[in-house]
Amino acid sequence: MPKKIMNGTGMDRILRDTAAEAEKHFGKKGFCVIGIKRRGAVLADRMRNFFTDPEIPVGYLDINLYRDDFSKIGSHPVVSQTNIFFNIDGKQILLVDDVLFTGRTIRAALDAITDLGRPSKVRLFVLIDRGHRELPIQADFTGQIIRTKVSEMVEVKVKEIDKADEVILLEKNDMARKRPDRT
Repeated sequence: MPKKIMNGTGMDRILRDTAAEAEKHFGKKGFCVIGIKRRGAVLADRMRNFFTDPEIPVGYLDINLYRDDFSKIGSHPVVSQTNIFFNIDGKQILLVDDVLFTGRTIRAALDAITDLGRPSKVRLFVLIDRGHRELPIQADFTGQIIRTKVSEMVEVKVKEIDKADEVILLEKNDMARKRPDRT
């Protein structure tokens, strides 16, 4: 049975608080933000609204070609565009994603970033940390830590993609029932 963990108000509060914390950590003009597509990019865009400096650059990173399971995710994986229209060499980066689980998505993002340049520092913000790491990767800024079973999924929904703002915890079997057959 799905369990609602967070609503849109909670998401906004976390993004506002993290924006303030990031500005203290990096300095008000000393950093840029990169959101991992898809939902991490939406969260990065929303966080931009809470910075005191509206000119902080925000970019969007597609990590699909950097995934270590790329050959296993289907015969026609969806690869979108990376949109980072600023130089990241020597920059401090706040990397934004929705859920931190095994750490493999973040590893792929770090590989993609180093192909674009050599930042001076990369710090990670995740809305939800659900544990079960397979790689030694930890968030520097975390919205909420949730204890989960490996058999569970954390689904972050955002209005821009899903028509709702919420975070839901559900069993993987619930996800399979929810999705239509794709054969």
